[in-house]
Amino acid sequence: MAVIKPFKGIRPRADVAQNIAALPYDVYNREEAKAIVDKNPLSFLKIDRAETQFSDEVSTYDERVYQKAHEILEEMIAEGLFVQDKGECYYLYELTMKGKQQTGIVGVASIDDYDNNVIMKHENTRAEKELDRIKHVDTIDAQTGPIFLAYHRDEVLQEVIEDAKKEKAIYDFTSEDGITHRIWLIEDAINIQKIADAFASINSIYIADGHHRCASAVKVGKKRRAENPNYTGAEEYNYFLSVLFQDEELFIMDYNRVVKDLNGLSDEEYMNEVSEKFEVSQATDEAVSPDKKGRFGMYFRGKWYCLDIKEEYLSDDPVKGLDVSVLQDNLLGPILGIVDPKVDVRIDFVGGIRGLSELERRVEGDCEVAFSMYPTSIQELFDVADAGALMPPKSTWFEPKLRSGLFIHKLS
Repeated sequence: MAVIKPFKGIRPRADVAQNIAALPYDVYNREEAKAIVDKNPLSFLKIDRAETQFSDEVSTYDERVYQKAHEILEEMIAEGLFVQDKGECYYLYELTMKGKQQTGIVGVASIDDYDNNVIMKHENTRAEKELDRIKHVDTIDAQTGPIFLAYHRDEVLQEVIEDAKKEKAIYDFTSEDGITHRIWLIEDAINIQKIADAFASINSIYIADGHHRCASAVKVGKKRRAENPNYTGAEEYNYFLSVLFQDEELFIMDYNRVVKDLNGLSDEEYMNEVSEKFEVSQATDEAVSPDKKGRFGMYFRGKWYCLDIKEEYLSDDPVKGLDVSVLQDNLLGPILGIVDPKVDVRIDFVGGIRGLSELERRVEGDCEVAFSMYPTSIQELFDVADAGALMPPKSTWFEPKLRSGLFIHKLS
């Protein structure tokens, strides 16, 4: 049983929502975040990345940065830039990219469901990355970046979504990257109960994106439980801000690889070793975007090649059968010496949103070879999580990205 509750959302005033909405905090480096805030002073990045309000000498993780984020949020609320709904609500959040729509239900999920594996994970988290968001959430007393969750299609939830969309959206705008964002308020008691009951009948919900933010929210909740031993479980810090999408609508892009050297091999040695486990096509000038599992594009010495893994090297294991694992286990590791892609500085990862031309640019700049990937499917993600296993790093790239600042969940 999944517990997904409505909540009293704090959200932007309609006329400034487009200016406030910001891409997730970890999409940008410090310099990029500062440029965004300088260009758009209402951007929520000035709260999610409050180091933008200080000179570069002040560390991103300085306590003053977290306090500044709290101050800015409270000031914006006091100025009336945000409003709070009077009763507990759900919301619908629809994103449209290049004509493709996906609609999520916005609510708050239980930290207990995270611990008891009703909420399934497929990725490890790193303590140092968690600590920043733990401090941020705890200091500002709010969650501002929703966790991206997924569930198997449910007919009751689909009916509620279709019904709610008959009403006028409370926000409807297109961001600079061409993504259209529309949001509806669900405040009638009947639909609220339908949503809660429908999720209560679902056994598993999956983290699609946001493992570190999710782990951080859970740890803040546990910290506050420890500070308040008489907690009832109903307090807001027992829940974390989420947007839940049905699996059929989600769009996962390729997550491509570039490598900086050939591990001491000559061009001929390298190609000979690749051909032992892969069928290698003739060189072409046309970029290769793989059209099925087990197929990879390779950009090398100014040409593209199609690599098809030989059948005897395929696996039915939910992790080893992933294309990212096939490439790692049969080429990146044994041939190029990338033993641990999480820490090896010789490999880099390029989200598919940047296009295959970015792979060519990298190879013509600081890398020797690039690989284009066939995207991991949402079912593969579910299969890995259901098996209690973990995906290799950089297995999925979800688009479009959820915006921060459109929904704020106060913890007290």
